[in-house]
Amino acid sequence: MADIKGTGSRVEEPTLVPLLDHTSSNVDLVSKTSDQQDFDLSFRHRFLIESKKLWHIVGPAIFSRIASYSMFVITQAFAGHLGDLELAAISIATSVIVGFDFGLLLGMASALETLCGQAYGAKNYRMLGVYLQRSWIVLFLCCILLLPLYIFASPVLKLLGQPADISELSGKVSMSLIPLHFSLCFQFPLQRFLQSQLKTLQLGLVGTVVTLNFSWWLIVIGLFCFSVFGGCPETWGGFSMEAFTGLWSFVKLSAASGVMLCLENWYYRILIVMTGNLENAKIAVDALSICMSINGFELMIPLGFFAGTGVRVANELGAGNGKGARFATIVAVTTSAVIGLFFWLLIMLFHNELALIFTNSEPVLHAVSKLSLLLAFTILLNSIQPVLSGVAVGSGWQSYVAYINLGCYYLIGVPMGLAMGWLFHLGVMGIWAGMIFGGTAFQTVVLAIITSRCDWEKEAQRASMHIKKWAVVH
Repeated sequence: MADIKGTGSRVEEPTLVPLLDHTSSNVDLVSKTSDQQDFDLSFRHRFLIESKKLWHIVGPAIFSRIASYSMFVITQAFAGHLGDLELAAISIATSVIVGFDFGLLLGMASALETLCGQAYGAKNYRMLGVYLQRSWIVLFLCCILLLPLYIFASPVLKLLGQPADISELSGKVSMSLIPLHFSLCFQFPLQRFLQSQLKTLQLGLVGTVVTLNFSWWLIVIGLFCFSVFGGCPETWGGFSMEAFTGLWSFVKLSAASGVMLCLENWYYRILIVMTGNLENAKIAVDALSICMSINGFELMIPLGFFAGTGVRVANELGAGNGKGARFATIVAVTTSAVIGLFFWLLIMLFHNELALIFTNSEPVLHAVSKLSLLLAFTILLNSIQPVLSGVAVGSGWQSYVAYINLGCYYLIGVPMGLAMGWLFHLGVMGIWAGMIFGGTAFQTVVLAIITSRCDWEKEAQRASMHIKKWAVVH
């Protein structure tokens, strides 16, 4: 206020307000920039921490899977240099016969990723050992039921339309793989039991220098000794009759897990079987089997992420941390996709040299080179899809994903493959292209949509309810 002489009145001075308050604007700008930097730094820091947790599981899982799978690849490589018939026979035996129950048993063992992962996150350690023993019982009984597949491999393959000479030789190979068959029902549960509690002892490398059956049983013995004799004092409480209780509930979850994963695993086995019905089947089967071996070898990386993602999501949900499960999903999908892009580029650059380790046959080398484009896109899609399946396992969505796999793979992918292979006369390239872009791509999109729309806090609450339910002795 100011007094104006001579008037006796008081007049207010006008308040001067600048059109632009530079001081406050600068402060706000600095504040926003600082907040953004803090957010970016926080995100990078969280991403790094989650990556360390993820790779703590994924690294050993990838190493173990590559070491185990390399036994098949090395065996196939030796067979390929013996002749085209030998390569086709070993490929059919390992890809179709072993692959059939491999997918089923691997999927059934994945029930432990849900149960053990969530129980470990909730610090309910005692139940992990009980779940492991239940899984052994269920998978061993399943192995007995699957035994005729190995014994009668030759007539089964002939029934599927495979050439007689390939079927006969594949049958002999399958009989010799029965010991390997029974090792799977112990190895797969042991791996998931250890992974769910972040144990990183791996013994797979031994398998590259000894025979196939001995190597797989050596892995089983190593994992068993580590688990039982002091490696897991909190979660292994000794053999218990409690393992024989609640078996039916465990069978239902294991069956859902088995169906979910085996529908994926059998998908590309069917591709090999359909190729065996084409003209000049030996060359086609050899070329496709080589591509599937390369794909399978690289697939060990996404399968490592499948295991790691399932454990991380299950641990976070079991601990009641829905946001942590969501962030673990983002980190896993991003990391695996980047690795997939790298291998996609590698295949595109070296497509002419891919098959040299497997064969010297010029027709087979040429056929593999032609298929390399499809191989590259298969690897790219498979860098994402198994990770999303890992999210499903960690969250306990196995039964839902089984229906998705059935619809995408067998109601869309296989018919498209058959149509492109036979109706449009595109042969093995048409079959494979139809199955990739019809089945695998569609399934990946569906899983991505479901995962992105998930209410993670509700999933955490649901996991807590499941832990209490499964901890009850039936």
